Amino acid sequence: MQTAQRKSLTMLRWMMVASLALPIAFFLIAAYVSSGTTSEEADREIRRSLDVVHEHALKVFETIERSLSEIDEIVRDLSDADIKTREQALHARLRQLSDSLPQMKSAWVFDANGRPLVNSLIYPAPDVSFLDRDYFSAHVKDSIGTFIGAPLTPRSPYPGAAFFSVSRRRPSDDGSFTGVIQASVLPDYFEHFYARIGRAQGSYFALKRFDGLTLARFPAAERSAGPAPNDIPAGAADTEQLVTETSPIDGVERRVGYQRLPGYPVYVAAGLETATIRNRWFATMSRHLIFGIPATALLVVFLTLARRRTERFYIEAARRLEAEDALKHGQRMEALGQLTGGVAHDFNNLLTVIRASADLLRRPNLPEERRQRYIDAISDTVARASKLTSQLLAFARRQTLKPEVFDIGRSVVTLRDMTKTLVGSRIEIAISVPDEPCYVNADAGQFETALINMAVNARDAMVGQGVLSITVAPTPDLPTPASPQDRPPLGYVAIAVQDTGVGIPQDQVGRIFEPFFTTKTIGQGTGLGLSQVFGFAKQSGGEIGVVSEVGKGATFTLYLPRVAPAQDQRSETDGHAAPISGRGMSVLVVEDNIEVGRSATEALAELGYLTTLVDNARDALEELIGGASQFDVVFTDVVMPGMTGLELAEEIRRLELNIPVVLASGYSHVLAQQGTNGFELLRKPYSIEELSRVLHKVVPVPLHRAPPVAPNPELR
Repeated sequence: MQTAQRKSLTMLRWMMVASLALPIAFFLIAAYVSSGTTSEEADREIRRSLDVVHEHALKVFETIERSLSEIDEIVRDLSDADIKTREQALHARLRQLSDSLPQMKSAWVFDANGRPLVNSLIYPAPDVSFLDRDYFSAHVKDSIGTFIGAPLTPRSPYPGAAFFSVSRRRPSDDGSFTGVIQASVLPDYFEHFYARIGRAQGSYFALKRFDGLTLARFPAAERSAGPAPNDIPAGAADTEQLVTETSPIDGVERRVGYQRLPGYPVYVAAGLETATIRNRWFATMSRHLIFGIPATALLVVFLTLARRRTERFYIEAARRLEAEDALKHGQRMEALGQLTGGVAHDFNNLLTVIRASADLLRRPNLPEERRQRYIDAISDTVARASKLTSQLLAFARRQTLKPEVFDIGRSVVTLRDMTKTLVGSRIEIAISVPDEPCYVNADAGQFETALINMAVNARDAMVGQGVLSITVAPTPDLPTPASPQDRPPLGYVAIAVQDTGVGIPQDQVGRIFEPFFTTKTIGQGTGLGLSQVFGFAKQSGGEIGVVSEVGKGATFTLYLPRVAPAQDQRSETDGHAAPISGRGMSVLVVEDNIEVGRSATEALAELGYLTTLVDNARDALEELIGGASQFDVVFTDVVMPGMTGLELAEEIRRLELNIPVVLASGYSHVLAQQGTNGFELLRKPYSIEELSRVLHKVVPVPLHRAPPVAPNPELR
């Protein structure tokens, strides 16, 4: 203990040093990471803003373009004289058009000499020449499509705010120049929109021509021509680009993103001042310091206190360990008592039957009928003992189930007579199954055991008299719905077992599935019946539920995942069918329990099999590598010292010896974790009939590898 204390004090001293050094290091790392994160977040914010102003500008220009097309349709077939004759009506239509669009100041139609024929501002149009305006002169020599003009101030006598123009040629049949159609667009409309979305400090937005001329800008500044950014050439594609630049207008450094408006010689810009981005980073780091400095100070204080209390903590820990050891010892004793009081009682009953039958078989001159009856009693008792072991292993989830596709309804109907005999004549049995088959993929034997256990539980609850109802029905989901990824495609099959017994008190409902829990007197049950049902349901991917009320009986519902019927439904093999002769088949038996191994080899020898017995996997490999052609099949136990039977089978497969392997196991913890990996499995205890049939299943036609000698199952 003193050594542990010294080590703890040394560790605490180093922790106090680290409590100062590590926060400083972490702060520097956090500052570096935060700087990059803040810059990335600023770029994302700029891109989002750029998308907004790009979408806005594109819609505005498309609206102006449609307005010019509408004006073009109005005056398409009219000469200059016709337009002047109908000027008042055309003025009204242009006025209505421009008033409907807040971004449009006015609309104009000019003749070939630059004089207005009609406009939306004044009627009649004054005789003023606009030959010098860029929106007119740009179209005189050639048809250039849509032209975006420079910001201009109105010419007397036309009032109003500054504007920039969007213009196109008036069409003519011979392609000659007949004039211009022009719309005046308000930069203030864009700047007001930019002001609304640019509430963040340091925000920047602009609308520019490709020659660098600013059409609209926020924050507002003088609209003057300037060089286009080198990063945005005049023929740039419609992609956004981010650059850090200093504005020639106000001298402010900004992080700016540019994006072209497709189909127009303009681009939009959105950005943030680099000073704003730095301020955000400073604010983030300040918050770290606000919490970091007090936290570091508290850490140092706590470590100091911890150093002073280390010895007291060690004393308390030692006392706690002693108490935990005593508690664990008590729990082990309690579990041992439950096991002795329940399972051991049932096993003693079974062993009594086996011992009595064996003693009677030793009596001389025993009639054949009685001898066969005693043998059958031993066989049946072994089967009952195997069933009890299966119940224990099923709840522990260590027994490997043998799933197969079968119809639940048919299985329930088949068990009707057995259930009737089990529960007694004073209990009425009502079975209801659907007309359609309800297939599940589970261990049929374990399902039958589960159903019998629920029926026995119901019989005991009704004290031998009442009604037992067994209902099978498909259901889409569990009472507590499973997640979509866990829910079977075809839903579930619900098997409900309902009784009219005394019911279950609510304080005991939570414990009824615990192993060894029973309300029966000692010797009348092990408390493993419902626990077997619980273990079977969980291993099969299902659930078990119970609904009960004292005095009104109980309903146990077993839910199993429903599956489609198997394409090849093979009938079950009769466990009591005659064994298959083994003439010509050579078997290598690998079993670490010599008595079990000799029993298997002697039984196989009686059927004509040629057997070789080894007691470990290493010797088996030596036999196979030295003479693989001598054997038709390997029959091996799974749980053995050193290399397991499953590992032996994998090694035989890896070496490509081309010899089939049959595994045997009663306690299958290894198989429950890893599976059989495609090898045939025979569960213990097995009969000689089952063994012979599984050997012929994997080797239908013996290869006559062994020499024709008398069987000699010696241990090698």
